[in-house]
Amino acid sequence: MITAAAKLGIYKVNTFIGRDKNKSVDENFEMFGSVWKPLIEFAESSQVKVGIENCPMIFTRDEWPGGNNLASTPAIWRRMFREIPSDCFGLNYDPSHLLWMQMDYIKPIYEFSSKLFHIHLKDARVYRNKLNEVGIMATPLEFHSPKIPGLGDIEWGRFVSALTDIHYRGPACIEVEDKSFEDTLENRFRALDLSKRHLRQWI
Repeated sequence: MITAAAKLGIYKVNTFIGRDKNKSVDENFEMFGSVWKPLIEFAESSQVKVGIENCPMIFTRDEWPGGNNLASTPAIWRRMFREIPSDCFGLNYDPSHLLWMQMDYIKPIYEFSSKLFHIHLKDARVYRNKLNEVGIMATPLEFHSPKIPGLGDIEWGRFVSALTDIHYRGPACIEVEDKSFEDTLENRFRALDLSKRHLRQWI
């Protein structure tokens, strides 16, 4: 992917760190260094920036794609970037994941402004009645749903305002992961159109 991105003149790749869910964060960091330091060194040699999405990747047995992701919180991002202090190592930032984890999705924009390589424009709705039943230790889809921008709980005016504060000029993509629009190709295009119309008031 890194080689292809350089050949295509894109110079950006997004992915996940991965995580062994049977090991502690510290144990995962031991593997993180051995796997990711050479990968980022290779990215540097190609002048490609690697953005890590902040989704915890916690799924039930019948959900695609499975697997977990170490890089889900600001505390872990700080540690990652201390261990690999590279200008080619950053984030693919999706506010919806912080929202369902009950975290501030605005503050990290300022702290990690130089590490924001890509933005996912995806919303989410937390169903408080379900959360009160299962708690935050349940699998995420037991108490929340991914939504298109404008149909969830993200305050997009505040989010875009923060991005303009840091003079973000990188790529941003609408991520359609809303089951209300997944049934037909026509509805998926409609989801993009509705998202675009909602976001246009700030972008």
